[in-house]
Amino acid sequence: MLSTPAKAILRSSTASVLPKTATRSIATTTSAATNGQQQKRSMATVQDAPPVQHKRGLQDQDRIFQNLYGQHGADLKTAQKYGDWYKTKEIIEKGHDWLISEIKASGLRGRGGAGFPSGMKWSFMNFKDWDKDTKPRYLVVNADEGEPGTCKDREIMRKDPHKLIEGCLVAGRAMNCTAAYIYIRGEFYHEATVLQRAIQEAYQAGLIGKNACGSGYDFDVYLHRGMGAYVCGEETSLIESLEGKPGKPRLKPPFPAAVGLFGCPSTVANVETIAVAPTIIRRGANWFNSFGRERNAGTKLFCISGHVNNPCTVEEEMSIPLRELIDKHAGGVIGGWDNLKAVIPGGSSTPILPKNVCDDQLMDFDALKDSQSGLGTAAVIVMDQSTDVVRAIARLSKFYHHESCGQCTPCREGSKWVEQIMQRFEKGTARAREIDMMQELTKQVEGHTICALGEAFAWPVQGLIRHFRPELEARIAENTQKSGGEALAGGWAHDSQKRGMLISPGQ
Repeated sequence: MLSTPAKAILRSSTASVLPKTATRSIATTTSAATNGQQQKRSMATVQDAPPVQHKRGLQDQDRIFQNLYGQHGADLKTAQKYGDWYKTKEIIEKGHDWLISEIKASGLRGRGGAGFPSGMKWSFMNFKDWDKDTKPRYLVVNADEGEPGTCKDREIMRKDPHKLIEGCLVAGRAMNCTAAYIYIRGEFYHEATVLQRAIQEAYQAGLIGKNACGSGYDFDVYLHRGMGAYVCGEETSLIESLEGKPGKPRLKPPFPAAVGLFGCPSTVANVETIAVAPTIIRRGANWFNSFGRERNAGTKLFCISGHVNNPCTVEEEMSIPLRELIDKHAGGVIGGWDNLKAVIPGGSSTPILPKNVCDDQLMDFDALKDSQSGLGTAAVIVMDQSTDVVRAIARLSKFYHHESCGQCTPCREGSKWVEQIMQRFEKGTARAREIDMMQELTKQVEGHTICALGEAFAWPVQGLIRHFRPELEARIAENTQKSGGEALAGGWAHDSQKRGMLISPGQ
């Protein structure tokens, strides 16, 4: 039985002498030998090695966002005092190949919800003969933070705007972009004001614009205010909205890296992903990779809300236990941990988890995937025993129905049906067989829409049925007993026909 250090030595030594395929097979064999039937990941970008838990812990000096609570100013002088814009010229002059290899080595994965490896995503822009293409190239920053429960990007833009602007420059250089567009949610009036002021400061100091930081590289940053549609958080919808069209997602391919904003090569990235890039480059990929488990590296902003004593946004290392995260930073669940009923771990579109799962849950991409949920944007919504989970999920269904752009039939019609059935579940006027009908409906929507809004309204309902089916059945049984009979299809009372109501034949 190999120890954890032994496994690490085996991986590093074999990687230096063997080709990638051989390294991958040895890592997989080691995984099978140590963990028995190790579940294979669907990510084709990383080797199938057993996750290793780092026990280092996050110290205050390791936190990237030093001004998360607004104890200091958001101006340029304060930002420079806390390490921003330090040796940025030297970073830019390293060149795109070095920058991308460093981001790849750091293990950074997208912080907007999908968790795609950032270094790989950025490398798609530097395709063969990219330098012979005369078209401009764009970095688009997704600051349209509309996921219910999520409040991390607005904190970055409000308190640490220069981290985002410097990140745009560094990421833009890695992808050889000519400009960055920051697409900010229209409701973020204060954040847009702070960010625009920071952009003007950076221009005046010569940090961006012509000859950015004196490096000979020209790079512009523009702020664009959206109209507040949730679906514009999807990358192609965001691009459509930036172009002045209705925010409806595009079919892929072509992918934005080939045909994006204004028909030019573009990459859409989340605010947090871009904002952490300069610090990763400055402190080194190994430093960032030392936090969290393998394939789940780095630090992360967690938004904790709901039934906790101290709702907050906090920076912690990946793979922190959920209970430790809530107890350490949010003051614990109101009434104690035993009063916990359920947690939505990654924003409202991720499936709900009951207390028995939350007891030992790690907060990272792979651990939550294994629990049939997801890290998403790491927006932790805590619900205590007083919560009506059926009503809570019904309210989310109403939100997603309202926010559907209507382009795809499964989403346009399915979100409406889900909202209507969830309202009947909430009142108890549904039939017991509708629980399985709802499960089938969400499975038919999942994976059959252009963007992920179909999954966004399907997954919370699937989580509810998976873990709280007895509550649904009890509510239906209670209403049946109270009214004297099982409701007819569509929520009609069992004696509607006797009372002369006009209902559809066969119901």
